[in-house]
Amino acid sequence: MAVVQPRQSEVTAIFHHQPRLGRDIELPTQQSSRRDFLRSSYNGLGMLALAGMLADELDLAPAAAQAAATAISDAHHKAKAKHCIFLFMAGGVSQMDTFDPKPELDRLAGGRLPQVAGVSGALAGKLDFPHVVLPSPFKFHQYGESGRWVAELFPGIGSCVDEMAFIHGIMVDNENHGPATSHATTGHVLSGSPSIGSWVTYGLGSPSADLPSYVVIHDPRGLPMNSGAAWGNGYLPANFQGTVLRPTGTPILNLERPPGVSRQQQRRELDLLQWLNARHGEGRPIDSELEARIEAYELAYRMQQAAPELVELDDETDATQQMYGLNNPQTAHFGRQCLLARRMVERGVRYTMLVHGVQITHHSWDDHGDSEGRMRKHAAEVDQPVAALLNDLKQRGLLEETLVVWASEMGRTPFVPGRDLSEKPGRDHNQYGLVMWMAGGDVKAGATVGATDPFGIRAAEQPIPIRDVHATLLHLLGLDDSRLRYLHAGRYRQLTDIGGRVLTEIVNA
Repeated sequence: MAVVQPRQSEVTAIFHHQPRLGRDIELPTQQSSRRDFLRSSYNGLGMLALAGMLADELDLAPAAAQAAATAISDAHHKAKAKHCIFLFMAGGVSQMDTFDPKPELDRLAGGRLPQVAGVSGALAGKLDFPHVVLPSPFKFHQYGESGRWVAELFPGIGSCVDEMAFIHGIMVDNENHGPATSHATTGHVLSGSPSIGSWVTYGLGSPSADLPSYVVIHDPRGLPMNSGAAWGNGYLPANFQGTVLRPTGTPILNLERPPGVSRQQQRRELDLLQWLNARHGEGRPIDSELEARIEAYELAYRMQQAAPELVELDDETDATQQMYGLNNPQTAHFGRQCLLARRMVERGVRYTMLVHGVQITHHSWDDHGDSEGRMRKHAAEVDQPVAALLNDLKQRGLLEETLVVWASEMGRTPFVPGRDLSEKPGRDHNQYGLVMWMAGGDVKAGATVGATDPFGIRAAEQPIPIRDVHATLLHLLGLDDSRLRYLHAGRYRQLTDIGGRVLTEIVNA
């Protein structure tokens, strides 16, 4: 079997973020810095950047300058989806209270579960100890032509099920929040690996000249588990990390031009800084952080015009703002995140990660107590905004080119420890029962892959490892997981680690 060679990191970044050169170039066969490569190619970065700068300053050929700045690499195969919005519900969403009804639990309520095979580790230990079955307190209704059963908490999302494909019985390799969050967002339980968005932008580059290719908007109440590691670049070059857009106020700290400094003055200062950085970088090969810093200054210069306009929502109609729930304190925060995600798709942002939930507090989906009351609260915060996002994208003709993913780091248990149900019982962690859905692009609307057992504990047959979900996400964006690799520490690394199966059951042929 032929080994597909990955792109060299030094060459990849220039092809992703700089104009393609007008003739074939013989790539270096030995490990060399991107600076060495550029220095041997038309005087390198300085000459490539100069054309864009001059076009901006002199207003010459702006269309050509933009085309150069937004040049991207080719996808591995043709795909409808050009953007991804990743909705991450931090804390572990209960599958049997959302999209995976289990009527068998009603019959067993208050009793003990029958023997469950195929589980190990902490969950197996919990099943061996005294426990009682906790059925869902919510009614389920069928929605759409597909007849999908959805909990009463999600009438908005339920109305959109005919756009979705569901994945049941997903397994992560650890049921603790930190490793599980890492596994769901980076493909690895240990920290230090690139996030999904980093891999996507590494593979596809950026269609936008004036905004980051990878943007993150987290819950305004705080950060999720693992904080920035959930959107970090890991061992990929530093310019592939997610850019955090602040949920309120100035979108990015220190982005505004200092008072009294004109755009021309700032341009001259940046030119001097670029020259000093270049001098500093000579003799320091493969310094991705320095290259990222240089690139960040230039991007920030362009973002001073684009970013403030991006977060200014006054140009949205009252009807649109109400559709996203901005007039309701309960939905306003996540509604704003979803509306901004739509605006970023319109402006060419490649990958947007929206996070709902804070660490493992009562603002997360980690409902060890009062799961009924807390699930009502969580669902009320996200249901209307998510439905608005899907409907808005569809109305504007953007859903076909946008992959929307609903995810969390794990599922929950259908039982609680002890010998009776407490006054306000909750659910424990379950690494085997995660449910996710996708919509948009080449997703086969109304499809389902996988199923959980009658109790919602684990997959009814073979579990679906989350690496298969990641491979499918990449595939729907035109990327082949087996070819999207990076040489790190003597090994070709990839998002799925050992490779994943594309879930063809939910992909249009």
